[in-house]
Amino acid sequence: MNKILHIVSGTTVTDVMKQAKLSGDFLAWDDFLHEGPAPKAFSLQQLSKIRAYFMDKQGYSQLDEIFKKFEERNTLLERHQEYDKVILWFEQDLYDQLQLLQVLSWFKEHLSQNVTLSLILTDKYFKGYSFHELRQLLLYEQAIQQEQLGLAQKAWSAFCAPTPMAWFRLLSEPTSALPFLKASVKRLLEEYPNTKNGLSRTAHQALLSISHGKTEPKEIFIHSQKYEDKQFMADVIFWKILDDFIEYKLIIKKSNNLYITDLGKDVLNGKKNWITIKNIDYWIGGVHLSDDNLWCWNIKEKTIRKYYYSTALSTLIPIKNSIKK
Repeated sequence: MNKILHIVSGTTVTDVMKQAKLSGDFLAWDDFLHEGPAPKAFSLQQLSKIRAYFMDKQGYSQLDEIFKKFEERNTLLERHQEYDKVILWFEQDLYDQLQLLQVLSWFKEHLSQNVTLSLILTDKYFKGYSFHELRQLLLYEQAIQQEQLGLAQKAWSAFCAPTPMAWFRLLSEPTSALPFLKASVKRLLEEYPNTKNGLSRTAHQALLSISHGKTEPKEIFIHSQKYEDKQFMADVIFWKILDDFIEYKLIIKKSNNLYITDLGKDVLNGKKNWITIKNIDYWIGGVHLSDDNLWCWNIKEKTIRKYYYSTALSTLIPIKNSIKK
């Protein structure tokens, strides 16, 4: 019998697969790459440390715990030559697709010649399958082609680049080898501050949900996710957005309920800009967004450009030639 390693996005998926009695060993990637730094020119081990420190600093996980988890994950990956076959199981959403790019990019350089690498890609969430249906998906696994490895490596490099332009250019390039990539590229670009009010799409949807009368945090999260074509956001990240809104008085908290303020309404409607209220200092992949390195997504034009905020004109001004970088 072939020895199989299944690589999946997270432990919730491995739990389902074990219950479905799929044979083999399991490796959960367990990293929400759409949030926090993923700079270029770092090895898997080095980047894992960067990611672990970020998760610890944000309060998402304890440093020792995530160090251990990543170390075990990476060690098993590096021992993949002990298996006859490695099967990648990934869904269509941004969370999974970024992980898929990282894993395929790694295999582009490190795949053992004696190991068969295959992919099961689905437009349905694995938790939505019955155990029998999950086992049946093995009938649809496809051998990974060099075209897919090359595209993944190119896209991963673009994701880790210090500007978003290579990532943006993927929207106009052939990506059919990875059928869910293009939608993921666009969705990640929408996490940049938008030119109307400076909010990311996720933050805008959260504030919009509160303005529609959703007051309990769990209710706000569920409602905001209804705006998504492909849900990818973990609630632990979502709570950070609400915390920022409370701190900067876009919403107020009464008991356990949240309500939008006049300032929040002004931001939502574009009368005020979020970037003038809270200093910009966060990462999207390899891009370190700051007040001095402000890349914004133009919702109407569907373009990403570098801007600066003109206090005198109370508006964002595009920096010439930034779109060519």
